[in-house]
Amino acid sequence: MGSFRKIVVLALLLIGVECAVSRGYGQAVPGTDENIPYLVTFGKDGETSWGDPHFYQIFFFAIPRDYTGQFYIRVFDPDCGGEHDELKFTWNTRTLFSVYGGQGVDPNFNEESKGLNKGDNYKKGNLLASRAFGEDPRYDDQWFTFGPFNPTSGDFSEQWNSYLFKIVSEGIAGDDGNMFRYFLSKEADANVPIEGGNAFTYSYTFRLWNENQSVSHIYPYVDTGVVYIRQRNFDWDDDGKILVVSRYKQGIELEVSGEDEWVEGRVPIEQAEIGSSLDFQFHKRQDFLVRNNNVVITIESQRGDALPFFSSPIGGVPVYQPVIQVRQKPR
Repeated sequence: MGSFRKIVVLALLLIGVECAVSRGYGQAVPGTDENIPYLVTFGKDGETSWGDPHFYQIFFFAIPRDYTGQFYIRVFDPDCGGEHDELKFTWNTRTLFSVYGGQGVDPNFNEESKGLNKGDNYKKGNLLASRAFGEDPRYDDQWFTFGPFNPTSGDFSEQWNSYLFKIVSEGIAGDDGNMFRYFLSKEADANVPIEGGNAFTYSYTFRLWNENQSVSHIYPYVDTGVVYIRQRNFDWDDDGKILVVSRYKQGIELEVSGEDEWVEGRVPIEQAEIGSSLDFQFHKRQDFLVRNNNVVITIESQRGDALPFFSSPIGGVPVYQPVIQVRQKPR
């Protein structure tokens, strides 16, 4: 008599999550794998329909506990005027960049530090450095460096075994859009990464490429206890589709917003996705080009806790791995 033998092959990618935030190339913001050209902050008199409802943005930098050297936070193209920025009528925008350390920076102990709610508490911490930039050809398409800073000037996080710092970009005047990038560096005059360093934010405001074929990514980290997430996106302008991919999800299409509006939707989280990153993919529409599209996205758990987006995804970039069932034919 024949017999059936069932072989189940689980082709799930098993990636451990380290105590430290991450490793390697999490120094660039936006990160290497995100394929995002610029962060965006508009002047406080800007129109929200241009893609920035807050006029400020907060990023956190994590310095590993075992790193003892000095470090720098570098800003690419910090001025507002020139090739990369978004002009309304005349260049009249000033952007204030401020670096904070010390107690009050860790968003686990200061909810407003995440930048999701208006109020001055998002600036809590020790002000270490700041500078305002208007239209200034000296800094157009160039790097400006804050620092040096000592890691122990940060707010130590037990969760990530790292010292946390934050940088706030704030549009203090004008109505133009400032496009810029960051880099966490060992050196003042070059982008030299710190092993194990990373960066994250809770409210991501960024520019998409002016290319139909481009796909941008952001990587929220899913911690223990998350059953579902609530994603909210702003001012998508009907520019294609947003998909969420993970080791478990092949590609779930999300609700998308129109001009100057917020839209939200829920996404269930499976056990296999806990302790890893999701891949939110932004696919531009193919039939015509939506130019200069600035987008905002936030994600919360079912408890209302905001999920961080890491520039270098925890556990690596998630790749869908189907469960494959192989059955032996009967003899």
